[in-house]
Amino acid sequence: MLFMVIERFRGGQAEPVYARAREQGRMLPAGLRYVDSWVAADFARCYQLMECEDLTTLMRWVTSWSDLVEFEIVPVVPSSRASGLL
Repeated sequence: MLFMVIERFRGGQAEPVYARAREQGRMLPAGLRYVDSWVAADFARCYQLMECEDLTTLMRWVTSWSDLVEFEIVPVVPSSRASGLL
């Protein structure tokens, strides 16, 4: 399954998130794949596309960052697949 993960940096502070990522990497548990990400020009949010078979795996990763980030998680499908569902 694909998930669009919308991250809002707590207190509007992106620096602590980037510092941890430099020191510890993405801290992805086994079974979770980072696909790509985009950061809002004002550094208020980050949009990450993640892939895993088990939502529990994604939630394990969320827990490791939740002190610095508020998360919104949206299951997504590629538009090419979505058009076939309608």
